[in-house]
Amino acid sequence: MWTLLVSVFLFALYATAVVFAVRAAQTARTPQGAVGWVVFLVSAPMLGVPLYLFLGHHRFSGYRIARKESQRVVEGIKTFADYSRPDPEKMLINPRPFEALAHLPASRGNGAELLIDGQATFDSIFEAIDGAKSYVLIQFYIVRADELGQKLKRKLIAAAKRGVSVRFMMDGVGSYSLPSDYIEEMRQAGVTIADPREQRGPKFRFQLNYRNHRKSVIIDGENGFIGGHNVGVEYLGQDPHFGHWRDTHIKMTGHIVRQLQLIFIEDWHWAHEEDLIDQLDWAGSEADQDMNALLVATGPGDENETGALMFFAAITEAQNRIWIASPYFVPDIDIMTALKHAALRGVDVRILIPDSIDHRLPWLAAFAYFDEIRECGAKVFRYKDGFMHQKVFVVDDALAAVGTTNLDNRSFRLNFEAMALFFDPRAAEAVEAMLQKDFEKCYQLTRTLGQQPAPIRLGAPIARLFAPIL
Repeated sequence: MWTLLVSVFLFALYATAVVFAVRAAQTARTPQGAVGWVVFLVSAPMLGVPLYLFLGHHRFSGYRIARKESQRVVEGIKTFADYSRPDPEKMLINPRPFEALAHLPASRGNGAELLIDGQATFDSIFEAIDGAKSYVLIQFYIVRADELGQKLKRKLIAAAKRGVSVRFMMDGVGSYSLPSDYIEEMRQAGVTIADPREQRGPKFRFQLNYRNHRKSVIIDGENGFIGGHNVGVEYLGQDPHFGHWRDTHIKMTGHIVRQLQLIFIEDWHWAHEEDLIDQLDWAGSEADQDMNALLVATGPGDENETGALMFFAAITEAQNRIWIASPYFVPDIDIMTALKHAALRGVDVRILIPDSIDHRLPWLAAFAYFDEIRECGAKVFRYKDGFMHQKVFVVDDALAAVGTTNLDNRSFRLNFEAMALFFDPRAAEAVEAMLQKDFEKCYQLTRTLGQQPAPIRLGAPIARLFAPIL
């Protein structure tokens, strides 16, 4: 009997491996990826099958189903596309690729304020929460119950007690260690919470590899925030290991806030099965700065490779410069090609990354890419003053972007991300000035991989093998 059970199990395992291998061959983005999965699944099904369940899905189909279930959200996005078209003569860069990726138009009437580092970011967010009159929508990838997390909780509870509708959402992986009593205290005070431990989603679908990496706050449909900061004291520079934490958020006003709001309600509908369209303000006001802007949200629920395509569009549009700040540099083949081609065209290509380590594998893998782009004329700057976590880029004097998307495959294809794009010379000038100060705290990489210490020299090519999931 035992022999029969083992035989049945092995037959089922190999049959599953073959089915997954066929699926991988049909859906993998590259031939190399398809061959890798097929060989792994067929040769080592005991390891390959569970890993494919965890890592092998190319699309987060459940999220697409959620979109179809919420037709009113979809219709709201389509309706918004009719409003606030910018003056084409004021656009110094072609917005059409970005509009196609966002499924939204660039809009006029927007304002932006850079929030450099954690103190400025959370001072501004807390001030906005204190001034909320109708509602607060808040979403972070990581929320900790430390001093900063406790202060956020008190602010949200105070808002709820004065009659403001507060909705709070965090990611199940990033906020895994958040205590239940933190959530329960807010819930008892009237805050509505999308608790990943109670919702349908990735952990019930063997898709824990997908994460909602967005960090958004919306106040009354008038003020919006997005950027690299999560809720934890390390983002204030108070972690003794990392020291100074260099990060950037952006405070937005105008129509782009309603675009961010649309993305939030789609995430909320998936997480909490509640349609918020009729409960939110979609009219709002325009900002005096009158900038052209667009919110580009990307994720594994999209039909196209929207995260990578957004960076590809920005790089290929660059005529004079493309400066990118990211904590991780693990690009795919297309982005590497675009960066090298831009440098060969004479574009000032600069990659700003941290010198210190928070996640060793992507930090190590980045060294396997540096020689390629430097040989084509790109420059790599390594930030020395603590840890740099900002996600920012600037193209010529025409486009500046701040948001949550890292320059790696995880952000391109596995995470739900969002970037605020401002098609305005004033925004580009502000980001340029900010990055120039960062460059002053960097050294330019000159050593090749062969000149690095042995752990980097030997480890980088191995770490690069994990690039599809980094």
